[in-house]
Amino acid sequence: MIHQTEACPEMNPTILIVPGLRDHVAEHWQTLLEAQLPNAVSVPPFERDRLSCAARVAALDAVLARISGPVILVAHSAGVMTTVHWARQCARQIHGALLATPPDMETPLPAGHTPRDELERNGWLPIPRVALPFPSIVAASRNDPLARFARVAEMANNWGSRLVDLGEVGHLNPAAGFGEWPLARDLIRELI
Repeated sequence: MIHQTEACPEMNPTILIVPGLRDHVAEHWQTLLEAQLPNAVSVPPFERDRLSCAARVAALDAVLARISGPVILVAHSAGVMTTVHWARQCARQIHGALLATPPDMETPLPAGHTPRDELERNGWLPIPRVALPFPSIVAASRNDPLARFARVAEMANNWGSRLVDLGEVGHLNPAAGFGEWPLARDLIRELI
């Protein structure tokens, strides 16, 4: 467990959960992680403008404005894209970011997911390709239906992120068999 420590506040960052477009799913590893960590908060669910990249970036920025001290971002799927779009205009220092299974929004996604033209209309494209201004880890799946491993490796390289090969974990969500994801804690500790 990641514990808070008064003796060393710089080693006690707030863990900020940045969910994807499906927002908060009860069995999702991000939701479970937030419930287990006393120093975790999340970007709230969306009721309007659910597909707007700008609205999600603004929501992330609003939550960050209420947090003092160091922050580690823990993003999944489109939450990764929210994070990298936010990073282009960020004005605050971030201690680090765990970026799990980013989707390749520039390639048509499988049936049942938002079409590329709708993603483009809502400001998600192009995917930012500049180094992030904070340390980051990209956790990538070898069989993610939303992004080929090679494309995620390219994103990680563009962002200056360390790439972690998770093997075949699908999209690292409940549909792929992930509720708990213990490796998340290890990767967060590495960023701390």
